[in-house]
Amino acid sequence: MKLFIKLPYLLLAAVLTLAAVLSLAVLAAYFYIAPALPDVETLREVKLQVPLRIYTRDGRLMAEFGEQRRLPVRYEQLPQQAVDAFLAAEDDRFFEHPGVDYQGLTRAVISLAMTGERRQGGGTITMQLARNFFLTREKTYVRKIKEIFLALRIETELSKQEILTLYLNKIFLGQRAYGIAAAGEVYYGKDLDRLSLAEIATIAGLPKAPSRDNPITSPQRARERRAYVLRRMQELGKITPAQYEEAMAAAAPAALHGPTVDSVAPYVAEQVRVEMLNRYGRDAYNDGYEVTTTLDSRLQSAAVRALRQALLEYDRRHGFRGPVARAPEVVAEGRIAWLGLLETFSHPADLHLGLVTGVGEKNAELTLRDGRDVKVDWSGLAWARAFVDQNTRGPEPKSAAEILVPGDVVYLIRVASGKWELAQLPEAQGAMIAMDPRDGAIVSLTGGFDYYTSKYNRAVQARRQPGSSFKPFIYSAALERGFTAASLINDAPVVFQDAALEGTWRPENYSGRFYGPTRLREALIRSRNMVSIRLLREIGVGFALDYVQRFGFPPGDLPRNLSLALGSATVTPLQIAQGYTVFANGGYRTEPYFIDRIRSANGEILFEADPAIVCEACEQTTETGANGRGQQGSSSLFSLDGGASEAADTNPSTVDPVMLRDTGFETALADPRLDGDNPMLRVASRAIPAQNAYLITDLMRDVVRRGTGVRAYRELKRGDMAGKTGTTNDRRDAWFSGFTPDIVATAWVGFDKERSLGRREEGGRTALPMWIYFMREATAGLPEASRVPPGGLVTVRISPETGLLASAGDRGAVFETFRVERVPTEADSGETARIPEPGDEEEEPLF
Repeated sequence: MKLFIKLPYLLLAAVLTLAAVLSLAVLAAYFYIAPALPDVETLREVKLQVPLRIYTRDGRLMAEFGEQRRLPVRYEQLPQQAVDAFLAAEDDRFFEHPGVDYQGLTRAVISLAMTGERRQGGGTITMQLARNFFLTREKTYVRKIKEIFLALRIETELSKQEILTLYLNKIFLGQRAYGIAAAGEVYYGKDLDRLSLAEIATIAGLPKAPSRDNPITSPQRARERRAYVLRRMQELGKITPAQYEEAMAAAAPAALHGPTVDSVAPYVAEQVRVEMLNRYGRDAYNDGYEVTTTLDSRLQSAAVRALRQALLEYDRRHGFRGPVARAPEVVAEGRIAWLGLLETFSHPADLHLGLVTGVGEKNAELTLRDGRDVKVDWSGLAWARAFVDQNTRGPEPKSAAEILVPGDVVYLIRVASGKWELAQLPEAQGAMIAMDPRDGAIVSLTGGFDYYTSKYNRAVQARRQPGSSFKPFIYSAALERGFTAASLINDAPVVFQDAALEGTWRPENYSGRFYGPTRLREALIRSRNMVSIRLLREIGVGFALDYVQRFGFPPGDLPRNLSLALGSATVTPLQIAQGYTVFANGGYRTEPYFIDRIRSANGEILFEADPAIVCEACEQTTETGANGRGQQGSSSLFSLDGGASEAADTNPSTVDPVMLRDTGFETALADPRLDGDNPMLRVASRAIPAQNAYLITDLMRDVVRRGTGVRAYRELKRGDMAGKTGTTNDRRDAWFSGFTPDIVATAWVGFDKERSLGRREEGGRTALPMWIYFMREATAGLPEASRVPPGGLVTVRISPETGLLASAGDRGAVFETFRVERVPTEADSGETARIPEPGDEEEEPLF
């Protein structure tokens, strides 16, 4: 009886003793483990592995590179339903416990005691955070104890909001997605705030087993986990029964999505990736760098469309090379076999892969790779005359059966009208690059038809002969040797015995004809080869070689013989575009660059480009070399120059913008960068005299108005455009480079393995359309720009036959612009005439 009375006291003593022992054990464990625990304060400074992101200058995403897909978000950016869903699935008492849920932990201990098995349980979000950041995933008692102690310490250092934000940004959710925002993009292609309840619940069900319950690889398991999350949310009062039923019934299909790229610029993105890797090593992929490039998303889209359209048009002119593959036996096997076959082929650029399933008299039926059935009518088939060689096509087809048969795998393209047309992947390649002539910024660049078919960046890597598009540089040199646009050069045959040219050289004009004495203006407009050669011989190859280096051409790429006059140098499209910026901006040398700014993950600016900027008024505050060659260097570490020129110095001039205001040159501050906030402005140095740049530009305006580039004027009808075509021997390369005062663009077409583009495929037919398509969009809505003629020029009437001053009664006289010191002093009659002074009525420039 006494023992029965004492039993409660004995039990209480036993419990207290056990509690004391456990407390001592926990205390001992803590003192044993505590020294090895990491510093929780580091969580405040944690660097999440965030991929490298690359943007256009107007903020459009171009590319993302990284081992993990992650989009960090702040707590206030988390939708409440997303918070509720994760807490319902993982830790519904998160805001109540101190980091360890003792109720859940007790259940786990009891389960272990009864079954002898260690099962998942008792873990909280704080404990998961401790494990994910500091511990391994091994299931041992020591690790579990560390996890508990760490969780308790984390709760004392961080707020609940900070803990939840770290967790939802860190958690792995399958398919390389880390964090809830990245998962929304990967599985549904949506921003976090656009996810539906069903989609949120699916993502919230992933932490337990992101690979096993993945909605891409295991959709049924994912639906089961979604149902569990939704049920828990309803039980906890986070959603209504109606919301539960609606979300349970939703299909919410998941599919693998890449980053939402807003601007297609893979060639530039790759250049940025390489530069960042060189600068920051492998950390570039994970440290959250954001790179802003100089590209304009609108111009970049225009360049991509222009290049693809021009190459597809060229390709059609030379005939249909046949289907990608033929598999007639598949047609009878049914739709599943069709789609399986199409999956084995790539689908580049804007082309869609299709299997011919039926052929009518004047149409064909196809199934596309995505399962759609389409019909191509005769307007989309009639072009497909059989390819024979670059100069020959077969007869015009009379029926669809002459072109396609069931089982053919072919490419299609959807045109603006919505109709489908037969297409093929062009074998010829191209490049398109555009620059801002005021500072050298690359505003658009595409290095080929499709980056994923060929990553070779022809805009900056392809070294090709520029043909006649190089002639303006030779003419510019001639103007510095005393020639004028009215100088006469004999367009006549010539034979050279030149050891550098390995024997006898008999150059000729493209037409094979010769036109006798020709003014330089007309010679450039008509691209007369013989005039260019004789002109180069007159001014001297040595002088020309030294002079053209002012435009940025490395001397090692220039031939030291008369073939230089015909564009036999090896250059890239980028180098040609850079050279033309000198004419477009009034004579200044700028350096091309494509990275404008680099920011760290926390927004700190790590790098900002400092390009030398064209500023005509600044010349009065700086000194220029006596030979007109300015000082110019790379505007940033991230430039795309083709090699340093020996003729160019390396330091641009600097000037205080405040000084410009003090001297009254407010117009020089039209560029927002030319303001007083920049203590010492980097000013682009002069490469050639302003009068020279104006005169060459005026000649090239005539090339567009009435010469080999006349198609540009006919289609665009703008008087502020200037440019030059280029075609090399056997038509292996076709070029057009041109500009307005605001933008310079170069288009090139050719084969990677050099061969002829075919008969009549000159620059004006093959490359010029690409330039036109681009400039139509680039200049849309913009008024015509005009450059005010610099001082020291006068415009007079001359005889077109002699280049001398026209007599008063000469009705065939034309206007020509000269430097004041080089106006002809003789009239066509042989009499000395008065040299007009600036300001006379007849001296107004014609253009």
